[in-house]
Amino acid sequence: MSSSSTRSTSSPRRRRRFSPRIPISRIASLACAIWALSAGLAAAFDLQGHRGARGLAPENTLAGFKVAQDLGVTTLETDLAVTRDGVVVISHDPELNPALTRGPDGQWLAAAGPAIRTLTLDELKRYDIGRVNPASKYAQQFPEQKPVDGQRFPTLAEFFAQAAPGVRFNIEIKTDPGKPDLTLDPGTLARLAVEGIRKGKAEARSTLQSFDWRGLIEVRKLAPEIATGCLSIESNNFDTVQRSSGRPSPWLGGLDLAAQSGSLPRLAKAAGCATWSPFWRNVTAENVKEAQALGLKVVPWTVNAPAEMGRLIDLGVEGLITDYPDRGAQILASKGLKAR
Repeated sequence: MSSSSTRSTSSPRRRRRFSPRIPISRIASLACAIWALSAGLAAAFDLQGHRGARGLAPENTLAGFKVAQDLGVTTLETDLAVTRDGVVVISHDPELNPALTRGPDGQWLAAAGPAIRTLTLDELKRYDIGRVNPASKYAQQFPEQKPVDGQRFPTLAEFFAQAAPGVRFNIEIKTDPGKPDLTLDPGTLARLAVEGIRKGKAEARSTLQSFDWRGLIEVRKLAPEIATGCLSIESNNFDTVQRSSGRPSPWLGGLDLAAQSGSLPRLAKAAGCATWSPFWRNVTAENVKEAQALGLKVVPWTVNAPAEMGRLIDLGVEGLITDYPDRGAQILASKGLKAR
């Protein structure tokens, strides 16, 4: 019998497998590092500053956008209007808002107006929007807002110029099917917005959003490289969906909700949107899941209560639009997420 067979029939000796001498503590540290890296990659979140940081600084001003960026927002959310001489400017309201605007004499406007489309850029730049009128109800909504006197309506070009590298832009086209005379028509405003974004070389960093989906459908034709976001709201005071009307809503670009079995995410997908941005109270676990299954990002607006931010994050939304980016950042940190 061979020597090898002799060893096989005798009491076996356990062979020691070679393994590197790495301390258990180091292996555990390495595993934690890998887990943290993978969690960080999966935990990116789009924290959007609404009109800059409206709860903390004058809305839609260069000063407000700086505050938002200093707080770490990933996206600046803002709004567009166009002057009489064709300059695209930043403004939520199509006409001057007396709660936000002081005239060249330093006095608060007594009433709304004039419409921005009736003013040249030089005329518009005479108005100060650096604080909220303390006598207005609007001021009571934002007691933490700190004034920055001397702020003027920014142009879209100035907005892009002050942005930090890497920050993104969510820009709303402001038109209203029920008030066509207040603004340019959706197609013209969409074209001017696209031209402004291209001049700013911001196509890859921009989303154009709107409640009036007519403009978004036009953007998809003019500039398929620019993402669009479908805004929606269903509430007693404002309802762009109008489920009970029995006919397609004028806000939804001629698309018929009934043809999509009443599914708003499916309708947003049909409009060509990359993002669906519902009013935060309209968000449910079911419609988030449905939208994401269609490849849509879900970014609710405008949520300011920390508890509601946390609830929406737990539902799995990809981002939030908020007047208080500082609150949003704190909630994200508490959940191990990072704005990116």
